[in-house]
Amino acid sequence: MDDSTEAYLCVSDPNGNSATHWSDTHSHLEHEAVEKFRRKLKYFFMNPCDKYKARGTKPWKLMLQIVKIAIVTAQLVWFGLSNQMVVRFKEENLLTFRHLFLMNFTDASRDSYALYTQHDVYTHISHTVQQFLILPNVTVGNHEYQREGDVYTPLTICQRFYSNGSVSPANESFDINTRVNEECLQIYPMVSSSNPTAYPLNLTLHFERLLAVNVKFTLKAINLQTVQHHELPDCYIFNITINFDNRPQSGRMKIYLDNNVDVSKCRDWTVIGASQSNIYMMVVFDVMIILTLAVSLGLCIRSVKAGVLLQFEYAEFFSSGNNKCMSLSDRMEFINGWYILIIISDVLTIIGSVLKIIIQLKAVESYDLCSILLGSGTMFVWIGVLRYMGYHKKYNILIITLRAALPNVIRFTCCAAMIYLGYCFCGWIVLGPYHTKFRTLNMVSECLFSLINGDDMFNTFKIMEQKSCVVWLFSRIYLYTFVSLFIYMVLSLFITLITDTYDIVKHQQMEKESISDVQMFIMQCKDPLQCG
Repeated sequence: MDDSTEAYLCVSDPNGNSATHWSDTHSHLEHEAVEKFRRKLKYFFMNPCDKYKARGTKPWKLMLQIVKIAIVTAQLVWFGLSNQMVVRFKEENLLTFRHLFLMNFTDASRDSYALYTQHDVYTHISHTVQQFLILPNVTVGNHEYQREGDVYTPLTICQRFYSNGSVSPANESFDINTRVNEECLQIYPMVSSSNPTAYPLNLTLHFERLLAVNVKFTLKAINLQTVQHHELPDCYIFNITINFDNRPQSGRMKIYLDNNVDVSKCRDWTVIGASQSNIYMMVVFDVMIILTLAVSLGLCIRSVKAGVLLQFEYAEFFSSGNNKCMSLSDRMEFINGWYILIIISDVLTIIGSVLKIIIQLKAVESYDLCSILLGSGTMFVWIGVLRYMGYHKKYNILIITLRAALPNVIRFTCCAAMIYLGYCFCGWIVLGPYHTKFRTLNMVSECLFSLINGDDMFNTFKIMEQKSCVVWLFSRIYLYTFVSLFIYMVLSLFITLITDTYDIVKHQQMEKESISDVQMFIMQCKDPLQCG
């Protein structure tokens, strides 16, 4: 007999007990609805193994995450090796250009490479021009000039100087027009000549007003080593700039060589000894990864949506039964942070995989952006493994400790950051002119952070120049107070926050305290897992 029949018979009872039977039946129906909702909540908060025992639901998300970790890591390693070849090729070419076009250049003199006489300036510029003209005969690489139609792009020498002015330090007088003029000279390569003679440099520099001399030219090369890794070689365009910097007018002209690299698909290519299917095999693998991540993304979004809907359902039930609103902590229990992390990971990896396919098709060259996306996505994938380790209480203590300590750590870090920034600005202003590690705010922050960790402490004290006794004495007070304050006090208090939180969490696990209202409600369900 079902509930509706029972309710009908209760109404037609001739003994006058219809109201009592109706009340009992209604109470029984409400109790069944509550138990059904309690079972629904209990099933929602089960781990994949318990869900399999309860209803035989296979843990598809768990199996998918394991597969995803393997293929995403393999993709990252493969792309990392390819990216390393690209970066190494750029760096080695930059070093090659410095040795070819900078006179008497050595690796040790890169930061101190400078000129001090007018004769040296003319000699170095002439050396650069001569090396450019004989480049095909001296280089051991496959560098060639850039061609625009039937004409090779020239080497350009431009000097920037004040339009007019006179400076007389002896009389302590000067007259400067701040408007800057630029004069350029173009030199075209002589490809037809197998052994070009010295090129007469028709250039006059205005040293009394000179700001800088820029030598610019463009070369091309092909990175052939990628063929060994079943990838099509890229064609590189190196826009090289040699800057003779005379802005300080201190008698020391620094020289910098830098290049702006453009990577493009070669227009005409033939690879013998390598199958084209092997070259494009990686594209198929990336497409398979994108499909796998799309399935994972869909499952996680569905789970998050189910948690949000169940949260609203429980909030309505909780408010009607207790006449009060749910707390924020109880609401957040329905939002699984691990699913949010997996969604972020999937989105980053999908975008990175699409960008990687475009890079392999030679449409763009955003290797750095792609590596950031794939690297961050893979990092979050591996962090997400902690979700499944957290089902065991002995492994879950790390996550619980971090979650419990996070609010106090953020507040403590904000207070310590104010002191840290104060030391950064003070060190930059006072010690910057006398200490190489305090030249910029970024260098100051890196130096102070290294001191907190006890790194390179002696050299930081030793490098300080003793040109000013007052500044030297201030530097000692500055460094000693910073080390004492941050190592002995701030860092110790920071560690104490973590250890105290760990002790509290460990004690709560032993005493089984701090159970939320949601968990208390679920614990009243005594149905075994095997009941289904």
